[in-house]
Amino acid sequence: MYLIIDASAVTTLSLKTPDWDEHCEKILLPPTDANAEVIEISVYKLVYCNGACPKNYRVYKADSMLGLVFQHITHWSNEVDEIRYTQPLNAVMALENFLKTTSIDKTIAA
Repeated sequence: MYLIIDASAVTTLSLKTPDWDEHCEKILLPPTDANAEVIEISVYKLVYCNGACPKNYRVYKADSMLGLVFQHITHWSNEVDEIRYTQPLNAVMALENFLKTTSIDKTIAA
């Protein structure tokens, strides 16, 4: 079976560059942005991403993003375990401890 294409029927598609204007909303604001919703706890910054229930926050320590924590109506949680924490700091510290443990395991395995 052969496919025959008529060259005169082929058209060239032009890609338009998006017309971004000043009315576009910023998403995923950095923790330094004045419009970012930031919760500062100890050495951590929780920066609101999206969501209502749960509210999703990116967790920063210094200039590094560690991961996500979630604020539910009755508790906090993180992206690495299924534990319900009463305080956001506990959810963040469990997240960081998990990351430290996995990085140690990778170092030992290498």
